[in-house]
Amino acid sequence: MRTLGVVVVTHNSQAVIGACLDSLRQVDAEIVVVDNASADGTLHEVSRRAGTILFANPWNRGFAAAVNQGMGALDCAYVLLLNPDTELLGGIGALMEACGEAGVAGAGGKLVDQSGRPQSGFMVRRFPSATALSLEALGVNRLWRGNPVNRRYRCADLDPEAKAQVEQPAAAFLLLNREVWRRLGGFDEAFSPLWFEDVDFCERAAAEGFRMEYVPGAVAKHSGAHSASQLPPAAREIYWYGTLLLYAAKHFRRSALAVVCAAVVLGSILRAVWGIFRWRSLSPVLIYGRVIRLAGLHLILGRGGGRTLSPALAGR
Repeated sequence: MRTLGVVVVTHNSQAVIGACLDSLRQVDAEIVVVDNASADGTLHEVSRRAGTILFANPWNRGFAAAVNQGMGALDCAYVLLLNPDTELLGGIGALMEACGEAGVAGAGGKLVDQSGRPQSGFMVRRFPSATALSLEALGVNRLWRGNPVNRRYRCADLDPEAKAQVEQPAAAFLLLNREVWRRLGGFDEAFSPLWFEDVDFCERAAAEGFRMEYVPGAVAKHSGAHSASQLPPAAREIYWYGTLLLYAAKHFRRSALAVVCAAVVLGSILRAVWGIFRWRSLSPVLIYGRVIRLAGLHLILGRGGGRTLSPALAGR
């Protein structure tokens, strides 16, 4: 039995999965690819790499469910989650050392872009507050990236070259202690098809007294936005807002949830009006009308009740 396993979730990843899997030749690991109904040549590319275990799902189960599927197929002490648009450059031993420390649930490495620059603001974040999510929903964090709430949320104070205890390392390059993962019940599959499932997992781990580490000695090159860029714009908006609302309903008090819901409603109205003028179409009204409905339902159902709402179903 190997100590290390790797889980890669793919969906129409033909252009990137080959380089990702080739980069893993440097490690002694059991590699599992879980494909969510790719319609391109992803399966062919994976099948060309000997020794890779492939699960080809006939439908898109979502990222969280696919991760759980892959993790359940492994019996390794540590499992690395790696995005298909990521290439491991080195340092997996440093991640395993950090993950083996007492009380550690997982360890994330340094993600760099094609130029080798750290992907600050993405590779490590703090848990989002109601204010941070409200500013996200309103578009303030995009228009004024340097505001103090956004700087704190995106860890602008992080030294990318120093090891540190962190709250939320990105799941694009995250080594997990499999026993802790099992104890926490894995990823919450209600966060479907993607977004916020890793944030939720890290917060649940912290609530149980576990910690997360950032290890700059482990490095991976990451192009970014591979899965999200494939979604139709309408689905992307509904899924992102839907999982944001689900996270808020699950982790915030009702008063904080109400603030987030109000911000989502206001942000949706502004985006719908802007979309009407930009595209000269009423389709933004339909898109953001669904988002507003989701916000209203989450507010009515409150903490816990909002888990019955599926962002994926809302997008249909």
